[in-house]
Amino acid sequence: MLFQLYGDKSLYQLLGWVLVFVGLILLNEIGRRTKAGGILIFVIIPIALTVYFIVMNVAASSGAAWALDSQTHKYMNGWFHYAKLYAADIGCVGFMMIKYKWGIGKAKWFRAWPFVIVAINILIAVGSDFESAWHFYSSGEHWWKSTEDVWLYGGWWNIVNGIAGILNILCMTAWWKVYSSKDGKDMIWPDMTIWFIIAYDLWNFEYTYLNLPTHTWYCGVALLLAPTFANALWNKGAWIQNRANTLAIWCMFAQIFPLFQITEPFSVLPSLYKGATAAGVTAFDMTKINTVEELVNAGVTANPIPQGVVAILAIAFNVICLAVIIKRARKLSINPYKDNVFVGTKDFEEALERANVD
Repeated sequence: MLFQLYGDKSLYQLLGWVLVFVGLILLNEIGRRTKAGGILIFVIIPIALTVYFIVMNVAASSGAAWALDSQTHKYMNGWFHYAKLYAADIGCVGFMMIKYKWGIGKAKWFRAWPFVIVAINILIAVGSDFESAWHFYSSGEHWWKSTEDVWLYGGWWNIVNGIAGILNILCMTAWWKVYSSKDGKDMIWPDMTIWFIIAYDLWNFEYTYLNLPTHTWYCGVALLLAPTFANALWNKGAWIQNRANTLAIWCMFAQIFPLFQITEPFSVLPSLYKGATAAGVTAFDMTKINTVEELVNAGVTANPIPQGVVAILAIAFNVICLAVIIKRARKLSINPYKDNVFVGTKDFEEALERANVD
């Protein structure tokens, strides 16, 4: 089992998941359906948050108690969380420029922007995986505590998943074949079919499971399934737009309200923290534990087997996906990064039908 979902808090934990999943879908719909909704969620709110982050950090450096005690400063003030938030939001704005043909969004060369921003986001995550592996191989100790006070368990699985992330970048095909939808609501990337989506979801889930273990019930399950669900049922071909939108929305929420994920009743621990739930140790409790000895004394030991299993699944499926791309590219005698690879498949044809091809 991947998560510790049992006991008197399980109903709250499931409720929290449903609230996040439904909330992300609804806010994504608001952001994608109208220009006003997109500008509000992906431009105005991020600008307001940026002002808050700057003021908070300046005040904290001056010793202001309100800033030092803020949830953001105490639990989400590391470089990674800011990088992820702004990389995702910049991607959303770029996608809006393409679908509404604003400014350079009209230029055909700019259609490679989705590939560029997704690759950057993947590389940021790969960096976190390799950082965790480095902590293990440089010290010989699996357990280490991140700058956000989260206990991580580094090992070979980080290297395997980091390589899977790099392969996942290579699984993005037809970089310039990106279009606005006929109804003007979406940016369509027809060649980003279920093959890539599954490869990405497996890799990204494992990344969150390894590097954001106390958050992964939400950012590794609900957040990944929301855009996949939308793409499968009503928004074919717009998965990457849905993914960027929901990721930016989640990052903004998590940056301001990080305690939602790590305090009761909604926090959920992965099975990595063996014995934690049975011993009554919460994710928030573990932020106060400063040494491995204290962690063990609190009743928490490691169960890294799921980490290793999912890492192998992630790299295996990305290898398979890349092999399929190479095979189809050879059969069609095309460059897979310039031309569509999945022509003729159901996913591709349904997405292309929605696209305003020019």
